[in-house]
Amino acid sequence: MRRSILLTPGPTQVPEEALAIASMPIMHHRTPQFEKIFAEVEESLKYVFQTANPVLIFTSSGTGAMESTIVNTLSPGDKVIVIVGGKFGERWAEIAKAYNLNLIQLDVPWDQVIDVDRLKKTIEENPDTKAILTTLSETSTGGVTDIESISKITKDKDMLLVVDAISGLGVTNIKTDEWGVDVVIAGSQKGLMIPPGLAFVSVSEKAQKFMENSKLPKYYFSWKKSLKNLDKNTTPWTPGISLIMQINEALKLIKAEGLENVFKRHSRLSKAIREAMLALNLEIYNKNTGDTCTAVKVPEGIDGEKMVKICRDKFMVTLTGGQDQLKGKIFRISAMGNVNENDLMLGVTVVERVLSELGYKFNKGSGVAAAMKSLEEQGA
Repeated sequence: MRRSILLTPGPTQVPEEALAIASMPIMHHRTPQFEKIFAEVEESLKYVFQTANPVLIFTSSGTGAMESTIVNTLSPGDKVIVIVGGKFGERWAEIAKAYNLNLIQLDVPWDQVIDVDRLKKTIEENPDTKAILTTLSETSTGGVTDIESISKITKDKDMLLVVDAISGLGVTNIKTDEWGVDVVIAGSQKGLMIPPGLAFVSVSEKAQKFMENSKLPKYYFSWKKSLKNLDKNTTPWTPGISLIMQINEALKLIKAEGLENVFKRHSRLSKAIREAMLALNLEIYNKNTGDTCTAVKVPEGIDGEKMVKICRDKFMVTLTGGQDQLKGKIFRISAMGNVNENDLMLGVTVVERVLSELGYKFNKGSGVAAAMKSLEEQGA
């Protein structure tokens, strides 16, 4: 069977070591054997999150962990500032509205990221704000938010800095404890390299204090229940047992490579992608593009949705298209997770071939040559 290449910002390719674990016999989750694995996963997650605080594990998508943060730290009518510069910033706003929070929405053009001075001014005008809800890597646009600068504003205030790092964790550096980020959220199917189904939340001491005063309803996503069970190396409800076994293997790979080297690898491959796209006379969409994914403007006269479909169905290389207002206008290509140079070069080759097939005029081979040059110049 031909192997499909995933060059998407999630789900990402799963390493063979983690794939193999999925075929292992299931074990019971209320046993010493599973508790040992769970404890290993917890410690490894703290390493990747760069925190000494607890990291809660939920059997859900990342959106479940986002909702858990709202219901465990806030109360009806609390004021929150939400930064919206793409689909996933919009999700924060939608969850806040669903729970009747007092929402201040800072809309940002999708090809940009938030101006930190603008955010600072909004915070000064609203000193009773309880939380800033933002996104590290906005996968719908390719933009990366300057979390470190935002944390300098919020660190010593009686408000939480909550970061959706679902696509960014393990790809883009976020120093949770050093910067003073109160809540960091991640999902299993991105930089952590296993299938969808697990979500993670790191919870600072400040966030735990907010938890004590929260009056929103919660049950499955109760942090108090999760923290109590975390002390016993388990979860309050039946967890995704096989997924936890898989992520244990994936986290071992990350630790063996070293977190700094993981960031360097993503940076190196992502730079090669950007150089390839520029060599094809294509325009990068977001002005602050990071290493999670590269959003590329589709050339005039080319059907972006058709392009992505041909890449996937004819050449077995999966990219992603644009969402909402960007549908058909951009395509997104990522080197996130378990992607190597060969995957990247194949992806660039297929982009060239499909664009040519659709009638786009360019110097054939220029993208491939630019990617190869970038990789060679950056070294291993």
